[in-house]
Amino acid sequence: FAFDATWTLIQSLQQLCSTYINSSFPCLSIVNNSFCFDRHLLNATSFLNTISTTEFLGVSGPVKFSANVTDRIDGIYYIVRNIQPSTNNLELVPVLQWSHTNDWKTYTQADVIIWPGNTLAPPTGLAGLEGINLRICIIESMPFTIRTNIIEQNQTKLTGYVPDLIDLLQTRMGFIPYFIYPPANQTYNGLIKSVATSICDVAIGDITVTAKRREIVDFSAPIFDNSLRIIVRQTKTVPIDLLSYLRPFSLNLWSIFFICIVYATVLLCVLERQNNEALQNRSIISSGAMSMWYSIGTIMGYGADFHVQTAPGRLLTIGLYLLSLILVATYTANLASDLTISKSKDTISGIDDIKNGKIPFSRVGILVESSQEDYYLREISGGVRNYYPLKTQDELYSSLLNNLIDASILDISALEYYTNNIYCNLTLVGKDFVPSSYGIAYPKQWLYGKDLDVIILSFRESGVLDDLKKKWFEKSVCPDSSSSYVSTSINLEQMSGLFVTFSVISILSIKGYIHSNDEQFS
Repeated sequence: FAFDATWTLIQSLQQLCSTYINSSFPCLSIVNNSFCFDRHLLNATSFLNTISTTEFLGVSGPVKFSANVTDRIDGIYYIVRNIQPSTNNLELVPVLQWSHTNDWKTYTQADVIIWPGNTLAPPTGLAGLEGINLRICIIESMPFTIRTNIIEQNQTKLTGYVPDLIDLLQTRMGFIPYFIYPPANQTYNGLIKSVATSICDVAIGDITVTAKRREIVDFSAPIFDNSLRIIVRQTKTVPIDLLSYLRPFSLNLWSIFFICIVYATVLLCVLERQNNEALQNRSIISSGAMSMWYSIGTIMGYGADFHVQTAPGRLLTIGLYLLSLILVATYTANLASDLTISKSKDTISGIDDIKNGKIPFSRVGILVESSQEDYYLREISGGVRNYYPLKTQDELYSSLLNNLIDASILDISALEYYTNNIYCNLTLVGKDFVPSSYGIAYPKQWLYGKDLDVIILSFRESGVLDDLKKKWFEKSVCPDSSSSYVSTSINLEQMSGLFVTFSVISILSIKGYIHSNDEQFS
C-alpha cells in the first residue's frame, strides 16, 4: 500500500508538471510559512484533479480514484501462483487472478494448473491426518478413560472406551497421537477452552455437545448417546414402627370399627341371652364377653365356638359377615401395598421432586462448569447457584456416601457404570431425561473435521461403537439394585408391632389362666 501510494504521487506530479512545460510558472509553487502546517501548494486543486484521473495496476491491485470519493474506488487484487516443474527447477506460474469486481478468473498469461502428481486433473476427497502429529486432550473418567501409571517403566497406560476409539481412529486415519493430560481439577468447560485456544488440537472424552460450547468449538458426529439421571443413596434399613400393621386404616376408621364391635356385642347379648344356652346362666359381664368374642371372630372371618339361635341374631350375623368381607379384604390389600412401598421408598423419585424442592437445593450436588450445571441453572434454579458445588466425580460419590448431599445429577453412562461396579450402595432413581450425545471437540473450521465425521459415522453404521459400549458398560459386579428390582418379602422390622401386640395378648391370657386356677384350688 505504501508503494502504491508513493507511485500514485509520482505519477500525478509527472502528469501535472507535463502541462507546465511552456509556462513561466513552476508546476510546484509552495507558499512558505514559519508554521509548517500552513505551507501549501498554490496549484493544489489542479494536483488533486490530476490524482483523480490517475489509473494504474499497482502491487495491491488496480488503483483508480474519483473526484467525489477520497479513497480508491477499486478493491484489492490478488494473483495465485502455481508451483510447476521446469527444466532445471520449480517455478511459480500465475494461474488465477482476483478482484472485488470480477472475483476469481483465469490469468491471461497462463491458465493451466499443474496438480500434485504432475497431473491436470484436480484431486478429490477430504484432507487427511495421515502422518500428522495430533495433540489430544483427554480427561480421566471411568470407564471412558482410565489412566494407570506404570512406575517400573515410567509410563502411563490408558485404557477404556476412549483409548480404544482413538486406536481405531489412528488405524483408519494414520495420525500420530500426542496425549495432553489436563490437571486433576480440570473442568469440562476448561477442556473446551483448551481446544479453542489451541492448547490441543482435539479433546476426546465424555464431553457433552451443548449449544454454548458450539459457540467456540465444533464437534464431530456423536461417539456416544447420553442422557441425565439422578443418583441417591440406597435405603439401607426399614425403620421400626410398632404400629405399622395399623397404618392401612385411618384413626377414624379404626374408631368406627371398634364402635361397631361394641355395638354388635351389646345388641347380640340382648338378642341371644335368653334363648342361647351358651349365654344362659352367666353373669352380665361373662355374657358380654362371650358376645364380644362372637362379634370379633365373625368380623375377622373365623367365627366363634357357639352359634346364634334367634332370627334377629342371625340377621345381625349377616351384617357382621358383610363387614368382614369388605374390611378384611381392604385391610389385607392396603397392608401389602404399604409394606411394599415402604421397602422401596427413596428420598426422591425423579427430577420433578428436585424441581419442587422435596429436598433442599443445598443438598443437591452439581459438578461445576459442566453440562449438568448448565441444565440446573437453566431448568431448576433460574440462574441461582444454590446447589452444593462439586469439582470431580470422585467428590460427588464420596459426598453422597458421607451424607454431605442427598442427590446429584450426572450423565447416565458414568452413573450406571459406577453403581453397577464400584458403589453398590448407591442407586439411580427416576427416568433419564435431557437426551444428548458425546462428541470430539475440535477448532472451528478444522481442516480435518469432515474426514473425522465420515469415519465416525462408518463406525456407528458398522456397529463398532456398539461393540465398544458392550465391552465397557455391560459388565456388572454389584447385585441388582432397588432401582431395577424390589423385593416383595416383608422384613421383621415392618411387622414388629403386630408381634408385640400378640405378645401382650398372650401374656394377658396366661395371667387369666393362672388367676382361674388359683380360684379353683382355693
